[in-house]
Amino acid sequence: MQKFLTRFFLFLLISFLVYCVLLFFWGHLLPQRYKPNLNYRIGSYGNMYTRMAEVKNVHQPDILILGSSHAYRGFDVRIFERANYETFNMGSSSQTPVQTRLLLKRYLNDINPGFVIFEVSPEALASDGVESAVDVIANDKNDFRSVLMTLKINNIKVYNTLLYAFMNELFNVNKNFEEPIVKPKRNDTYIPGGYVEKKMKYYTSKTKPEKTFEFKDMQLEAFEKIIADLKRKEIEFILVYTPVTNDLYNSFTNIESFDSIMHTHGDYYNFNEIMQLTDTLHFYDSEHLNQAGVRKFNYRLLKLLKANDYIK
Repeated sequence: MQKFLTRFFLFLLISFLVYCVLLFFWGHLLPQRYKPNLNYRIGSYGNMYTRMAEVKNVHQPDILILGSSHAYRGFDVRIFERANYETFNMGSSSQTPVQTRLLLKRYLNDINPGFVIFEVSPEALASDGVESAVDVIANDKNDFRSVLMTLKINNIKVYNTLLYAFMNELFNVNKNFEEPIVKPKRNDTYIPGGYVEKKMKYYTSKTKPEKTFEFKDMQLEAFEKIIADLKRKEIEFILVYTPVTNDLYNSFTNIESFDSIMHTHGDYYNFNEIMQLTDTLHFYDSEHLNQAGVRKFNYRLLKLLKANDYIK
C-alpha cells in the first residue's frame, strides 16, 4: 500500500510539473485565440501594471479610491488635487469585492489613507470575479493571498493564469517590461495617481433589455469583510455608485435591493439618483463617463464631501 501511494504521489508530482512546462510554452508561443483558458495580459486594459507599481510609493493620502473601471475612469485625481486632496485611485478593470479585499490586505497598512471612497455597483456583487482576478494576477505581485483568491473563485482560467504568472516570476520574464503611459489604440492616457483619461467621445443611446442581478455569496461576504476591516482600522469611508447612462440604469429591475444592502453598511450615495446627466453628452459608453461627465460628477462629489465634513 505504501509503495502504491508513493508511486501515486510521484505520478501526480510529475504530471503537475509537465503541465506547468506545457502551460508555460503554450502561453508564450500560441496566440490568444488558441488559449481560451489562459488570460495573462500584462499591461492590459486599464493600466493596472503602472498603477500597482505606483501604489508601493503611496503613503498617507487624504483619499484612497477603490473599485472597478467606474473608479479609475470616474474619479479624476487631478480634480481632487486642485481641491487640495492628495488622492490615489486603486481601481481595476471589473474589480469585485474579492479583489478589492486582496488589494487592501496587501497595501492598506502601508497606504494608511485618511479617507476611503469605495465605488460600488450591482454588477460587482453579481460577478464571478474572473476578469478582475486575471487582471490583478498579471499586473501585480503574486503571493499566498493570490492562491486563496484563486481557490475562492475556482475557475480554470484563473488557475492557469496564476500558474503561468508564478512561472513568469520564477524566470523573471517581465524584468524589462514597461507599460506605455499613452495607449493611442485605446485612446487612453494614464494620469499619475491612478486615473485613466479617455479621449473625448460621446455615447449613442440604445435600448437595453431588462436585467435582474443575482448577488453572489462570495462577493457579499468579501464586501462585508472590507467594511469590517475599514471600521476596525478606524478609517472613515463612503460608498458611491457612480453614474451610468439612464438607458442602462433604467433597465435594472432590482436596484432597490442593491441600495438597501449598501445603506445597511455605511453612508451610501447613488449618484444616479442624486444628479441628472445626459447620456449623449456625458458618457462615452453605457457605463463610463467621458471627461465632461467626470468633471460634473467629481465636482458634485467634492461638494458633498465638504458639506458633510467627511475629510478633515
